[in-house]
Order: sequence, then C-alpha cells, then structure tokens
Amino acid sequence: MSATITLPTSGVYSLANLRLHRSHVSGVEGLVFDADGFALTRIDVAGGNIIAIGGYTAQPVDDAGIDCRGAIAFPAFVDCHTHIDKGHIWGRKPNPDGSFPGALTAVGEDRAARWTAEDVERRMEFSLSCAYAHGTKALRTHLDSLPPQEDISWPVFETVRERWKGRIELQAACLFGIDTARDEAWFNRLADIVARHRGVLGAVTYMVPDLDALLDRMFRKAIDLGLDLDFHADETDDVEAISLDRIADAALRHGFEGRILVGHCCSLARQPDDTIKATLDKVARAGLSVVSLPMCNMYLQDRRADATTPRWRGVTLLHEMAARGINVCVSSDNTRDPFYAYGDLDVLEVYREATRILHFDHPVGEWPATIANNPARAMGMADAGSLTPGGKADLVLFRGRSLTELLSRPESRRTLIRDGKLIDATVPDYQVLDDLMER
Repeated sequence: MSATITLPTSGVYSLANLRLHRSHVSGVEGLVFDADGFALTRIDVAGGNIIAIGGYTAQPVDDAGIDCRGAIAFPAFVDCHTHIDKGHIWGRKPNPDGSFPGALTAVGEDRAARWTAEDVERRMEFSLSCAYAHGTKALRTHLDSLPPQEDISWPVFETVRERWKGRIELQAACLFGIDTARDEAWFNRLADIVARHRGVLGAVTYMVPDLDALLDRMFRKAIDLGLDLDFHADETDDVEAISLDRIADAALRHGFEGRILVGHCCSLARQPDDTIKATLDKVARAGLSVVSLPMCNMYLQDRRADATTPRWRGVTLLHEMAARGINVCVSSDNTRDPFYAYGDLDVLEVYREATRILHFDHPVGEWPATIANNPARAMGMADAGSLTPGGKADLVLFRGRSLTELLSRPESRRTLIRDGKLIDATVPDYQVLDDLMER
C-alpha cells in the first residue's frame, strides 16, 4: 500500500484487499482467519460509518474500491494509562539515575516549581497532538492531585477535553499516594473535584498498615459518587507488595459494580506460585481489569546502582491473567519525563514492544485486543476498540501485510482514517516546547 491513499469526496467507498484481526472485528460472520488471526476482507464505508465488512474474493477491485494490497488495519487505538500532565519535562528535569526514587524526587520538584496552568496545558496539548497523529482515539490520563495541583490540573484538563472533543475522547483519574487519604476532609474534597469533572477515582497503593481501611474509604466514596476506580499497584520487585490482592478483596467485600482498572502489578511476577494462583483467581472473581506498562516498567524496574545488568523484565503476568478471563491491556504510561525518558504516545510502539517483552506471539492469539477493545472495555467505551457494521470508520492502515512485517518497522507512514475521512498524521515538533525547557 502506498504511504497515503485518496478517498472520494462523497465519503462512500470500499477498502478492499485489507487484513483485519479477529480480535478487532465484531458482528461479522463468514470471515476466514489465518494462523495469526488475520482475515482478508473488504470494508464498505458511507457517511463516516462502516456499513459492511465482508470476506474478500479474488476478483478485480471495482471502481468504488481502494486496493489496500493485503495490508493490515487496526481500529483506532485506545490508550488507557498515560500521564500527559507530567509528559515532556525531561528536557528541564531529567531523572538523575534512572531509578524509581530518582523519578519521584525529580517530578515532585518540577511539579512544585513549574506546573502552572499554562505549563500543564501546553504539555498536554503537545502530548495529545502526538497521540492523535499516531492514531489514538481514546485516552485516559492520570493527574497528579496532591495540593495544590488538584486545583490547577483538573480545570486545565476540563478545558483540554472540550477542545479535543471529536478527536480524542479523554478520561482522567486522580493520582496520589493512598496514605494521603488518611486526611478524610482533603480526600472528600478531592473526590468531589473528580466527580465534578466526570473523572475516575484513583490512587497509588502501598503496603501501609492501614491499607485495607484506606481502600474501604476509596470504595465507599466511589460507590457514593458513582465513580469508577483506577489504581497504580505494586510497581516494585518486592514480593511483600500484594496490594493487587488487597484491591480484589476490597472489590469483593464491597460488591463493587463499577469498573476497576489496576496498573503495573509488577511484584506479582516475583511471588510464589500458590500466591499467584490465589491472587489471580480472586482478581478474576472481582472482575478487575489489569494494564501492563511494558516500556516504562522495563526502564525503571531492576535498575541497579552498581551498573550491573537487570535480571528481570518488570512486567506482570498477563498470560496467566488472560487464561482466567481477566481483561488485560497494555498502554503507554509516561512519555519523556523522569519515569520514562522516551516514548511518544504511539500505541503501535507499545504493542510492538509488548510483543517482544511479554511474548505476544507464537501464537498471536487475542493479544491485539490489548490495545483496542480490551482497554475500551476497561474505560467503559462501547464505541471504540472494534470494527463493526454500523460503527464509526476509525481505522489505522499500515503498510505491513503480516504481523512480522507490521512489527519490524516503525510504520511511521501509516494512514489514519477517522469518521471515514483521512486525517493529518504529522507529529508536532519538539521545538514548540523549547521555552518551557529552561532548567
């Protein structure tokens, strides 16, 4: 397929000779999938919607059809765990040693000194422009919400969300250390801010002595306000870090009916097999979704002060989770900040690296769903993450015709279709943030 295609101005056309993965297609019968789960198909589009998806027959493409020459297409991406409020501060506040404590200190110092409404808004805009140019349709960001930042970042997010409406559907979850919720008056005020901005109640969990009581406080508040929950859990190699298990306990204890997304869960991979089994069985019963952040966790976890090679990958047990029917995702996490010096909110990059780090291959199975319908389900979005007749024609068309072709190159010349129309795939220049980068 060429770098770009031309679509008719009428908005009525067909994409012929196109490969779709079975995990990305719903409401369609009769497709024939190969060993990797791809079927050669034809998508008919009218008025910005998919009106039909059908099996491809070896016939010449008619006048209304655009020959995609066997290339793969994904639904527009869903990125369910990001931090666009702290993105792109590396230039002015790098991590001194690449460690997790170094990241915490650097971000805390930068936030206290620099995170004005203008600074946060401009960096959010830059991040979203990157995500949009790479093909993202929906994104959840965490917002650092320690005082006084909750009064700065949440109004900014509301403004940015409205500005991006129709391009990227945005969600936000508050972020603070769960021990801070001991201050009940402050926590209640924050929860009201989150509810007012139609957000998600979130926190970083630690193995503090009163963890269960603090989780109960969060669950009760989420139930009272009708909020979903989102936790950072066990981002460490410490086998004693078992807050994923405690979160599942709390969900079952409260009979929680909302959505719960838990990120990281790194320490689970270090725990004894019987502990792992008991925890995952409980997570499955509680209906939690889990997102792994493979690039950021590879960067931070097991980084050694003595300059020796890391011994483990830092990712959680997605294969074991998926085998139990747990909804699993992968996502971008941090971009160009002290927690991760790299990244560009390119979900294809996340999937490519996840395939290598987490072995999303041999067989490919349903793993492509981890960047599409799985995160859409975790975020409660019925109109994203899949390709279905009657749904929006929101696609990312690649040049690769097989998984190995797709994941062997950056695919920087991908073609983006939103509402049935081509959109600009130009990423913003880093220079637009230069005036914010003075140290």
